[in-house]
Amino acid sequence: MTIINTNLLRRAALIAVIAGSGGSLMLLLRAGQRNNSRLLLALMATWVLSPFVALWWAWVVSKRWSVLSRTALYGVMMAVALGSLALYTYFAFRPPKAQPASVYILIPPASWLLAIIVLSVAASMSRKTTCN
Repeated sequence: MTIINTNLLRRAALIAVIAGSGGSLMLLLRAGQRNNSRLLLALMATWVLSPFVALWWAWVVSKRWSVLSRTALYGVMMAVALGSLALYTYFAFRPPKAQPASVYILIPPASWLLAIIVLSVAASMSRKTTCN
């Protein structure tokens, strides 16, 4: 018996990623509204959305993963969505300064790194559990 209903967690994770990607995109567009380069804004949008797309893809293919790996994925999905939104919101609505593009450049690889570490550890633990 699982403590948390994994179907409910699976749906919540998907909703979090959809909301996180949409909100992150909107905050990026708000921050870049004075930028005249549509190409740069499109490239930044692709970069900002990349962890969400990767997490969504993992969500799609995770049905045959172990319960531990899927639960870790769902947790990462929610953490990335909430963390990204919190950080992007903070920088989008703080007192006017030069907008730090570095925020929009650094958060996606940090999200990727978090996902890789957590999912690698969960997969490793799942293998050890099934081997013993």
